[in-house]
Amino acid sequence: MNFGLLKSRIENTLLESYRKGTFKDEMKNFKKLVLENKNISKLFYLYDDLSSNKGLHSDIVGDYINESITMYENTVNKLTTKDINKINSWVGATKIDNQYETIDNLFSSNILTIENRIQSKKLISESLKKKPVEKKTVLNLPLSSMVSLANKTISNYIDSLNESEKTELTKLLSESDDVLSKQYDTIKESVVSKLNDMMNTESDISTQIRIDETLQKVISEKYDKLSYFKLKSLNENL
Repeated sequence: MNFGLLKSRIENTLLESYRKGTFKDEMKNFKKLVLENKNISKLFYLYDDLSSNKGLHSDIVGDYINESITMYENTVNKLTTKDINKINSWVGATKIDNQYETIDNLFSSNILTIENRIQSKKLISESLKKKPVEKKTVLNLPLSSMVSLANKTISNYIDSLNESEKTELTKLLSESDDVLSKQYDTIKESVVSKLNDMMNTESDISTQIRIDETLQKVISEKYDKLSYFKLKSLNENL
């Protein structure tokens, strides 16, 4: 299976939907068929990863690619024909350029294409060693940092605050949970509404994915005072 071609068709479908004014509906399909399917989403992000400049040291880039091949093989074997057919029915069989042909060649198990695999590995290695190009985010607060924030410990998070924020957090910790929990629900509704609006107007796919990641995190998160503080900050910066 050339997953790169399938991924190219998915991305083309989303871009075309933006021009046609059907983006909101297609994003629902993308969420259901790609983001909510553990194996499909893992391959989707793996291809994104291998097509990105990461600034890796030459000493580890070979191991990085080998680990990626192992991850691909372990994941692709778990895909079902039903999963693939659903996506094919969605995106159709429109003839488009395979934007990920090099990665498809890397993952190919065809013994007749060994030379292509070696060449692809070389090209991907060079790309992974290049330093990433910094891009300006269209949001006031980088959503990627909000997602990674969830993986920090509370102590590290507090250490990262400035003095004004620490004072506000200290004051917040003395407030009643009964009052804050009600305010939390109101703020949550506001953030979800803002993120949904951003999702419907954003055309960059990588930004769309970051918005959806943040949206799902906000929706699933339960109230506590630190969550309230972070959510309040996010709401004020969106």
